[in-house]
Amino acid sequence: MRVALIVNKVTGRLKTDLSYMEELGRKAAQSRVDLILYPEAAPTGLINNDDPGHDLPLGTPIPGPITERLAKLARQAKAYLASGILERDGNCLYDSAIILDPVGKIVLHYRRIQPQWHGRKADPHVYRQGEEVVAALTPLGKLTVLICGDLFDDQIIARLRRLGPDYLLFPFSVDFDDGSFDQRRWDQEEQPAYAARAAVAGCTTLMTNLLVDVAVADCPSYGGAMVVSPQGEVLARKPLGQPGVLIADV
Repeated sequence: MRVALIVNKVTGRLKTDLSYMEELGRKAAQSRVDLILYPEAAPTGLINNDDPGHDLPLGTPIPGPITERLAKLARQAKAYLASGILERDGNCLYDSAIILDPVGKIVLHYRRIQPQWHGRKADPHVYRQGEEVVAALTPLGKLTVLICGDLFDDQIIARLRRLGPDYLLFPFSVDFDDGSFDQRRWDQEEQPAYAARAAVAGCTTLMTNLLVDVAVADCPSYGGAMVVSPQGEVLARKPLGQPGVLIADV
């Protein structure tokens, strides 16, 4: 299977950012990939601040206008396409992800279970979590999704392992507390931790981290992407701070 891990840069201008997502997706399609993966909250960035007045407009319904644009891209690429999305369901907000098949149909809809995508004092009636770990049976194999902090929760991983997936798609959005894009720190501290958790999950894991413009957030997500084997070996990776596409055969 050939995969494209997209690292798109979020500027805070939705129209511009969606167009850039599509541009990178079309670039990936030129490599005749089977699956395209975008990061957590890829269209908007994970820029919520626990104020519903600010945060709810960031959310989009699933299905909705943004998922329709992604579905069109999946059809054009003739590939499976997955992306993290801030989802609005009425007056509730979820940190979600979808997988679309090559005809643009949603075959998996996942809501992040681990709650640390928002503050502890965020209104629980607005800021919500999912409850289920789910899988999609596809010609590519059994696909699952976890988002960011889900990977470090042993109970969630245990539930994932019971599904016996072939691939874990892992969109995430993380930053360093000093706002840097420190490749050495990633190599020494973070990459080994993420690779070790992929080994606990026990399946090939595709990871891509959002890249956020420094003007949008004090501590912007620093990008990067990697493919990790079931044994925790990093098979391919993309350096921090660089938007673009990582193509890998898995």
